[in-house]
Amino acid sequence: MTTGWHRLADGVRLQADGASGEQATSIFDFVPWVQAWPPLQFLVVILFTLMGAYLSTYILRLLGRPVARQFSRESVAQTVLRGVRAGTIVLFALLGMTVAGLEIGNIVLSLTVLSAVLGIILAPIVGSVINGLFVLADQPYEIGDMIELDDGTRGFVDDITLRYTKIITLDNTFLVITNSAIRERDVTNYSAEDERTRLSLDVLVTYECDVQQARELIERAARQCEEVVEGGPDIRIGSARYPATPRVLMNDYGDHGVLLRLRYWAKKPYKIAAVQSNVRTKLWGLVDDADVDVEFAYPHQHHVFDETSGRAEVAVTRGGDRRYAVDARPETDPEATAETESGEGTVSSDE
Repeated sequence: MTTGWHRLADGVRLQADGASGEQATSIFDFVPWVQAWPPLQFLVVILFTLMGAYLSTYILRLLGRPVARQFSRESVAQTVLRGVRAGTIVLFALLGMTVAGLEIGNIVLSLTVLSAVLGIILAPIVGSVINGLFVLADQPYEIGDMIELDDGTRGFVDDITLRYTKIITLDNTFLVITNSAIRERDVTNYSAEDERTRLSLDVLVTYECDVQQARELIERAARQCEEVVEGGPDIRIGSARYPATPRVLMNDYGDHGVLLRLRYWAKKPYKIAAVQSNVRTKLWGLVDDADVDVEFAYPHQHHVFDETSGRAEVAVTRGGDRRYAVDARPETDPEATAETESGEGTVSSDE
């Protein structure tokens, strides 16, 4: 009974001879010198592997758009295409082993033993691959999203693989984090669903100024910035709704003034520092130019002298004549210098 068939490019068919019990095991049975020279077998396997790699590029070009339309997430589409490419290369490598007359069973057995050994050594990589599957399934971020790590690092997701996530930071540097490490960290996604991001600005004004006028001035400064949402429908976050227009709330009564807090929405989260700077610049210009009763508060002290302030003895020298005066404050003469009896120019108080 015939048990194997192979066809060469020239149409020659190889068939086992049932009477003799002999079986053809390779298309190179008629070329013994090929099987007798292992380096040639190795070259044949390499040649088929390269053919598979070359052919996989055309397969990816052919399947690129259909796969992209099938999967809305770019990271999943890229993972599928990488799997197709790897499968094509492995298939041609196995085909090369068959053509070269290598026993696939022995190769698979050797690879199984080798994989068991490497599995112990490469356990972290295997863990990253498993975590990569969870990242693709959980969808915490997508390629192109702007994220922030728990250490304050911000950047755009450039690539997501089964082993790592590549991030382009705002400093134009690449940050590669294994998926096992990034799943254990807190990640803030600024690009998920609604890109509008709420920001805040604290402004301290004096108790003497017109607080209502200060609130209107701060809101006007925010609305004059192009990067700020001026108004429109309320922005929904979960089950709550927040006004889209800038609003100023009275946050606290401070030691030096009234603390007002501006809440506003930035249209894009990609240049938050620039948006905050523009709002502060607009506010500074409005307070400086407008004829309004608004003044920024700052820590300062006033010294008040009265009959309960104590007694100070000072000596005043004027043109070489020296006299003593008993007062809380020395005479204000541009040519006079206040000094003590020791002449060191200090004022001592005796309460």
